[in-house]
Amino acid sequence: MSIEVKVPVLPESVSDALIATWHKKAGDAVKRDENLLDLETDKVVLEVPAPVDGVLKEIKFEEGSTVTSAQVIAVIEEGAAAAAPAPAAAPAAAAEAPKAAKAEAPAAPQGVDELSPAGRRVAVEENIDPSKVAGTGRDGRVTKEDLLNAGKGGATPAAAPATPAAKPTPGSRPEERVPMTRIRARIAERLMQSKNSIAMLTSFNEVNLAEVVKLRKSLGEQFEKANGVKLGFMSFFVKAATEALKRYPVVNASVDGNDIIYHGYQDISIAVSTDKGLVTPVLRDVQDMSFADVEKGIIGYAKKARDGKLGLDDLQGGTFTITNGGTFGSLLSTPIVNPPQSAILGMHTIKERPVVENGQVVAAPMMYIALSYDHRIIDGRDAVLFLVDIKNQLENPQRMLLGL
Repeated sequence: MSIEVKVPVLPESVSDALIATWHKKAGDAVKRDENLLDLETDKVVLEVPAPVDGVLKEIKFEEGSTVTSAQVIAVIEEGAAAAAPAPAAAPAAAAEAPKAAKAEAPAAPQGVDELSPAGRRVAVEENIDPSKVAGTGRDGRVTKEDLLNAGKGGATPAAAPATPAAKPTPGSRPEERVPMTRIRARIAERLMQSKNSIAMLTSFNEVNLAEVVKLRKSLGEQFEKANGVKLGFMSFFVKAATEALKRYPVVNASVDGNDIIYHGYQDISIAVSTDKGLVTPVLRDVQDMSFADVEKGIIGYAKKARDGKLGLDDLQGGTFTITNGGTFGSLLSTPIVNPPQSAILGMHTIKERPVVENGQVVAAPMMYIALSYDHRIIDGRDAVLFLVDIKNQLENPQRMLLGL
């Protein structure tokens, strides 16, 4: 029985998807729930699993094709088995078959073992030497896209006679043109939309995190034993922001035409950096979450992001965003609002700086915080008071724990 494999139903905000990688080829045996291919949308990379056990009978769209929601992209013959190699008719025929196969199959270029399955296939089919291609992946790895771009630009084939690598000539100005991925292009579009549609302003403050540091040191071990996760800084900021959003609901609001939509809940987007760009999965109903729930939610999203498992539902919505440039060493920045939200909180690196306490100069773990906001609906007064509220909670975490 033939079973159709279709593109998953995409949300209204996503019109189509790009076939990034096929992990199987026609004729391969597949198992139920085994990943057949990766679809790249404007927001995430989706995996399309096999609906049944069988053999991949037909692939209707190759890598690089654009497909739409519910479109048939492949056919699986349910219950079938992959074709077994034909039995040898005679010793002579058996000896000739490997020779013919070797003559037809292109030699694997040097370094293909370090590539992904899709990249390896491109390198072999196009006879490209990966060692001569500049990698744009994590840790400089060569991706399938790098190989495709090299092939279009006439990369040196691996079968060419080996020659000493040419040294860059003095004063040379090498350049490389690489097309944006769909996700990166969508990020660029959203940033320009934010810049052109929002009257954005940023306010700053600084926070003394000495009390939070003490609390983590004194209760961190007990917290981890009780909940199975470490007590990090992010949960303090998420909970502090949640309490402040309750007191300043306009910061939690969004603009729809000439209307202001006030949300009676706090769905906080947490900015997560991935190889493909920045994504903002959403912690929903944070007002009902404990510190442990927040930490588990953040860890879960971070793992999903690393593994490329974030779904579209994970990224939809959100009433407020928190981004932490401090993990990369940023001392100060002006984050960009994520529309239709009206504000975003920027965290930064913690540095010991001299501060005056009770007339004495002491070293304290200080962090600059920034709030970028839509000045069309949020006045400077509310923005500044919101930041001060967060500062007061973090410098007196017992207030936060008591909901004060």
